[in-house]
Amino acid sequence: MKITVDANVLVRAAVQDDKPQARLAVKALQEAALVAVPLPVLCEFVWVLRRGYKMSFADISEAIRRLMNSTNVVMNRPTVEAGLSVLDAGGDFADGVIAYEGDWLGAEEFVSFDKEAVALMQSQGISTRLLY
Repeated sequence: MKITVDANVLVRAAVQDDKPQARLAVKALQEAALVAVPLPVLCEFVWVLRRGYKMSFADISEAIRRLMNSTNVVMNRPTVEAGLSVLDAGGDFADGVIAYEGDWLGAEEFVSFDKEAVALMQSQGISTRLLY
C-alpha cells in the first residue's frame, strides 16, 4: 500500500507517548510500500515537536533525517534539506522551506517582519529583507 502520512502519525512514531497509537503508527510506516511526506506535514511535525514536546533542534533534525533515510519514504528532498539547514542553525524549519520554495517559484528575496529569521537567512547566503 502507498500512503500519505499526517503529522500526528509521525509524532506518535517519534515520541512514543501513546503506546497503542505509536505501535499503529510505526506499523503503518514500516508496512507501506511508499510513504509520501508532504512539506506541510514536516512543518507541522517540527512545530509540534519543538513547541509541544520541547525537543531540541538537533533531535528534531535527527528524526527528519532518519525519516528521509527510510527506503520507502518520498519527499521533496531539496526543500527538506533547505529547511534542515535553517533548523540546524537554530532557526525555523518552515522558514527554510518557505525561502527555498519561493526561490524555486522565481522569487529573488525572502521578506519578513521576523528579525531573527532574516538574520539567520542572511547568514546562510539567502537574499532577505526585513520589513519594518
